[in-house]
Amino acid sequence: MIWKGLIKWTVDMEAIIEKFGGGPVGLNTLSAAVSEEKDTIEDVYEPYLLLKGFLQRTSRGRIATEKAYEHLGL
Repeated sequence: MIWKGLIKWTVDMEAIIEKFGGGPVGLNTLSAAVSEEKDTIEDVYEPYLLLKGFLQRTSRGRIATEKAYEHLGL
């Protein structure tokens, strides 16, 4: 189960980076882009991404951090 979660967050981060130039991207837009419920993104994936320093939340939306780029090899 943990591997599925790791793969999913990787897909989400790659979407922010590749589809939205690293962000900022709003929750509604991100949810539609990765076909995931907004609540799941906020309650399941974001806490981990924020804790690891891969994601930053701003008033304009979510932004992939430099650490996320490095971790994904981008």
